[in-house]
Amino acid sequence: MEIIIKDVDSIDESAKQFVDAMGENTVFAFYGKMGAGKTTFIKAVCEALGVTDVINSPTFAIVNEYLDGKGNPIYHFDFYRIKKEQEVLDIGYEDYVYSGNVCFMEWPELIEDLLPEDAVKVTIEELADGTRKVAF
Repeated sequence: MEIIIKDVDSIDESAKQFVDAMGENTVFAFYGKMGAGKTTFIKAVCEALGVTDVINSPTFAIVNEYLDGKGNPIYHFDFYRIKKEQEVLDIGYEDYVYSGNVCFMEWPELIEDLLPEDAVKVTIEELADGTRKVAF
């Protein structure tokens, strides 16, 4: 599936489309260049899921936890600063990923060997006209 985000004003509608397409999947690995909009899109998706907390990239914490509109945890990972997979295992990664709760991951290519087989790979790409294409 592909979703085109025309501009920042239309991101909420794009996030709702993504949520509608999530189905029973819980683990989403977001690929894209620096500045492609991974964090911004994940923030919009979390808001569409009912998160009211402040949502920001967990670059230094590695993982942030939010609660959706039903009180269920959502885990947001950022692996940008990871040097070794062991660091990820040390934070209890498997407990999060196999919890059955929604997990959004930025920079999953740095922990590719640890991704569950059923992780949904999501690519965010900036197109020449400045729009973003979300493909999964």
